[in-house]
Amino acid sequence: MEYERIRDYLLSIENEADKDLCSMRIYAQENDVPIVRTETESFLRTLCFMKKPKRILEIGTAIAYSTIVMARADETGESHIVTIESYDKRIPIATENLKRAGLIGNEYGCDRVELIHGDATKVLKELDESFDLIFLDAAKGQYINWLPDIMRLMKSGSVLISDNVLQDNTVMESRYTVDRRDRTTHDRMRSFLRELKQNERLMSSIVPIGDGVSISVMK
Repeated sequence: MEYERIRDYLLSIENEADKDLCSMRIYAQENDVPIVRTETESFLRTLCFMKKPKRILEIGTAIAYSTIVMARADETGESHIVTIESYDKRIPIATENLKRAGLIGNEYGCDRVELIHGDATKVLKELDESFDLIFLDAAKGQYINWLPDIMRLMKSGSVLISDNVLQDNTVMESRYTVDRRDRTTHDRMRSFLRELKQNERLMSSIVPIGDGVSISVMK
């Protein structure tokens, strides 16, 4: 209850999102599309502004909400984002949103975003470049399986931001207290967080905002 009061207060002092992002958030709420929570959005934007990544990888585009947030955090307009989405029905919507934001198909013929339609498990194995920042916000049960390839795409100083790692505050509970259908994801998320904290190549912190965000830096 105390956290909810703190959250409500912090949300009350947030700057209003621009018109495009407001419309996208309303669409997401009305159509049950998972996008970053408002407080997570603010955190992500601040980290991008601080890190100033030139190459960004996003795993889980959805309707490109967080893609646009990260792109707009770069005031120079020099960053490039590769974003991966597997759900067929969201590709046209994400594409249209990116066009409206001027990030693809713009008048200068220089796209700042590359939208890859495919299974992240396969796409990650095919990528062979390093990224300054990776934002992980897709199938939670796959985080631990994707981590080796994600780390392969990181270099010293690269940052991995993973969303929804607290799983609606159930990740700390016994697996027997969660629904049977959620137990595999529950176990895998706990394994993922344990690996982030114990892997000697990473320096990681878990922040209890939104649905939980982990930040990992490659040493």
